[in-house]
Amino acid sequence: MPFPREQRSLFGEILDWMLAPLLLLWPMSVALTWVVAQGIANRPHDRALGDMARALALQMQVVREAPKDRSAAKALLPPPPSLRFALSASAAQLLRADEADTVYYQVLGARGELLSGDRTLRVPGEELRSPPGELRFRDDEIGSEPVRVAYLWVAPGPGLGGMPLIQVAETLNKRSQLATEIIKGVILPQFVILPLAVLLVWLALARGIAPLGELQQRIRRRAADDLSPIDETEAPEEVSPLVRAINDLLARLDQSFAAQKRFLADAAHQLKTPLAGLRTQAELAQREIDLGEREPEALKRSLQQIALSSQRAAHMVNQLLAMARAEDGGTSTRAVPLDLAELATETVRELVPLALERRIDLGYEGPGADGWVAVAPTRRLIRGHPILLHEMIINLVDNAIRYTPAGGTVTVRMVDDPFGQVVVLQVEDSGPGIAPSERALVFQPFYRTLGTPVDGSGLGLAIVAEIARQHQASLDLSATREPPLPESATPGARFTLRFPCLPATAPPLHHGRERTDPHEVHP
Repeated sequence: MPFPREQRSLFGEILDWMLAPLLLLWPMSVALTWVVAQGIANRPHDRALGDMARALALQMQVVREAPKDRSAAKALLPPPPSLRFALSASAAQLLRADEADTVYYQVLGARGELLSGDRTLRVPGEELRSPPGELRFRDDEIGSEPVRVAYLWVAPGPGLGGMPLIQVAETLNKRSQLATEIIKGVILPQFVILPLAVLLVWLALARGIAPLGELQQRIRRRAADDLSPIDETEAPEEVSPLVRAINDLLARLDQSFAAQKRFLADAAHQLKTPLAGLRTQAELAQREIDLGEREPEALKRSLQQIALSSQRAAHMVNQLLAMARAEDGGTSTRAVPLDLAELATETVRELVPLALERRIDLGYEGPGADGWVAVAPTRRLIRGHPILLHEMIINLVDNAIRYTPAGGTVTVRMVDDPFGQVVVLQVEDSGPGIAPSERALVFQPFYRTLGTPVDGSGLGLAIVAEIARQHQASLDLSATREPPLPESATPGARFTLRFPCLPATAPPLHHGRERTDPHEVHP
């Protein structure tokens, strides 16, 4: 059994979408701040380290010492040049005077010999070699301790052949301390700003959706019968489509309630007549009995009138129930594929006794009838509600029988569509017909043609129109015979319904007794 879907909160969902990026970006901001702080912390210390390396380069001198060989001196040969690096004890002590970090330095001669400093500093490889006098920096290690190294090659003097190298290295304690101070100065305020930002977002969101709460309260304060539209100007612009949809629903409900009120008023008015007749005839029969008049014929006439009035009332109630069932949209039954021709033949069989009683020639033309030749042999189906469609055909045929004079004909016909797009049902009669000016009115509830002598409720054709609408079927009313007509001929009426056709592969649902052959028609 599936679990019921949890109701979502619009406030919570918007808050999540606003806070989630903020909480996601905060760690990224911390990492980015750390990188920037490292760069800021390195910059002044690198500058000082570079100045120190340049200062050491200035202490290097090229000198020429007199040769110890007297024969060379007698030959007046100039002494070869050499490098001398002289660093006073106080200057060397100044290099190592930093209490937070340890400073290392190294001075190499033109041939790579160590002139002064620490041997532990590694000589940069060829890939790190730079032009003479260009100061560069690199990260390295001395032992297992990371250091920052500033190095440069000094321009060689005449006759030296190589380039001396100056390197100064420093541990990273001051840099780490400065970076930590920068991080503290930037991150710690964020721990105060972030909760404050969350609170401000919460308050702003609560303020933003407050009009929704006001709209809810206005709707709750409405009376149950107040279906007037909601003022869109009082709602936020983003909610206007929802308000328009609610207004459209209210308008449709207003129309539906108004139609129901009219229907109930018309039904009450229509039921007054047979009920008043019942009461009148019953009082008349009782008065005759009280006066001692026991003529069987008089009592028989009163009882006949009572039976006729009760019959009219029962017919009216049945029509009202049918109308309510039709307007319900067939929600109690499921639309299924069915054969309309089969349903029509069964309905015609039900009404044969009524037609014989009124001396009407009731006939059927279509699949299953004698001599029927189909344009397309494949039986075509529609999707519909069997109970409603049966009610529709009953009302059409009953209406035709009632308005056709004795000796007339009523025909139920299934018309083949050669294109296979629709299923066509026709019911026509040889009665007086319906004037063109009234053909649109006869489908309204309780409307009856003026001057007709036939008893009726005025609901039959309204039921037919409602059921046809629910099945997406078109309904046309025309005359059986168009003028000019022969003398004493009547135009008659023809009702034509066109239903959308299902593919021929859809299996039909049988509503009569079971049949072994789906194409078999029992007379």
